[in-house]
Amino acid sequence: MTKTMKRGWNATDIPVQKGRSVIITGTGGIGYETALEMTRAGADVILAGRNKEKGEEALHKINALKPAGTIRFEKLDLADLRSVNAFGERIRAQRSSLDLLINNAAVMNPPQRRLTKDGFELQLGTNYLGHFALTAQLLPLLLKANQPRVVTLSSIAHRSGEINFDDLQSERQYKPMTAYAQSKLACLMFALELQRRSEAAGWGITSMAAHPGISRTELIPNGAGKNSPAGLVRLLLGPIFFQPAAHGAWPSLYAATAPEATGGTYYGPSRMSETRGYPTIAKLAPQATDMEVASTLWDTSETLTKVKFPS
Repeated sequence: MTKTMKRGWNATDIPVQKGRSVIITGTGGIGYETALEMTRAGADVILAGRNKEKGEEALHKINALKPAGTIRFEKLDLADLRSVNAFGERIRAQRSSLDLLINNAAVMNPPQRRLTKDGFELQLGTNYLGHFALTAQLLPLLLKANQPRVVTLSSIAHRSGEINFDDLQSERQYKPMTAYAQSKLACLMFALELQRRSEAAGWGITSMAAHPGISRTELIPNGAGKNSPAGLVRLLLGPIFFQPAAHGAWPSLYAATAPEATGGTYYGPSRMSETRGYPTIAKLAPQATDMEVASTLWDTSETLTKVKFPS
């Protein structure tokens, strides 16, 4: 790194973002907090999600604070590649460039195996393949920006993840947390591989990964369910063991805005085994650095999503 990370970095340290264009996926939790701070800092934000009502609610709350930037909602269902493609077409028609893409939205631990519109296991399809295709759709705009960045959200769950090419869609055996860990490992490997390919091809895109530690969001209730064991832990012990969502957004915001943030780096909270605290460089599980697996995953993802990044 050319510069040292500031200790205790938080949202108040975000540089002015006036004139910077940003797309953030996910209208609640970390996505909302990220959009709030980017808009406060002066960025022009598109908040993308599948639920228009939730999106409009987020816009209302953010605009009520009279931020320095602008924000609008665009419909995007990451579990439907037709929606991803349509979103890409709309944005490419509206804009000449894009400075920042934050691949944030996720689903976690649905108790039964569910599928996306395209027949992918829901967690892999939404968390990873949808964002892979979205990045490809927006690449032409990113390539035209000045110092563009892509930030992809992973999770501490990636540590137990494995890319199982023999059962990538969990058809033989579905275990919710196993599928989630695989999807978040895939997100992390994608971020690292995107940086390698950007450097090799001279794209000029800085790609990083981040994770929010354990934060008080609706990810568990919306996935496993409010009455699931994980949901009850979230309800009863959330104020003690789960940090505020606003703090969980700090690693993403650091990667997105800090001048000293560097490509190919993974950021997460600094305390209690990366579950909470200020942003720092997070630990990569050994399997996340396997470049052969990452390359195979990239090729497989292009085939599944029917998108093609430039050579």
